[in-house]
Amino acid sequence: MAGVGSEEQMDGGFRGTIHLVPELPMALYRKQLVWVVAATRSIDHFFAALFAEQAPPAYRVHSLTFRFVRSLNQHRPSAYVDGTSITYNVVGSLLVSESGVRETLVHELFHVNDEAHGDWSSGHLRAGYEAILQHCGKQPSIACLAPFAPNDTRVRGGTYYAFQQNNGDTVHEYAAELAVRYFKEQSQMLAHGKLAQPAFKCGPAQNAEAWHALVTEFFAGRDLVPSC
Repeated sequence: MAGVGSEEQMDGGFRGTIHLVPELPMALYRKQLVWVVAATRSIDHFFAALFAEQAPPAYRVHSLTFRFVRSLNQHRPSAYVDGTSITYNVVGSLLVSESGVRETLVHELFHVNDEAHGDWSSGHLRAGYEAILQHCGKQPSIACLAPFAPNDTRVRGGTYYAFQQNNGDTVHEYAAELAVRYFKEQSQMLAHGKLAQPAFKCGPAQNAEAWHALVTEFFAGRDLVPSC
């Protein structure tokens, strides 16, 4: 179901204060609605193909509300979740292509499911996540974090989104980026039978531990990527 969000002054953490106003995805912004529809259909097809031979997991991708807004003073956040409602910024910096919208929605849908699983990521991924930050130091470099980053999304002037501080409980973002990596890798395996880059789980030990935990909890253990 699509509607609009409320006008608000949002505390955006590292982004600063953001002024959001309601904005229907019409006229100049209609392409955003088209991309949302395409992305949600693509996600449906992904689950149908991946779990064609076994029961799909209880992973929520339907019965959602989209609340469209526009930020006045900057192009972020692109989207955020409140319960089963996704607030979507029609001028979000990540939402400039169909693939960008799809990736963002995969990220946000994980937050919906993480919350439904009792804030799972906070209790199950935190130790490994904090070990990564300790390993890379108080001001971690991009080079140090790169082997541990599940996805390539980076904050302009900052670091990988999975490790950007002053962004709520950042282990949630690490987990959601890990779900995006799962979507990407399984999609490549379905389409081509191989990956375009080394498997995330075949990197440092923390990667394998986080990957196995997430795949087991949310995706019924389904992993088409061969063992390392």
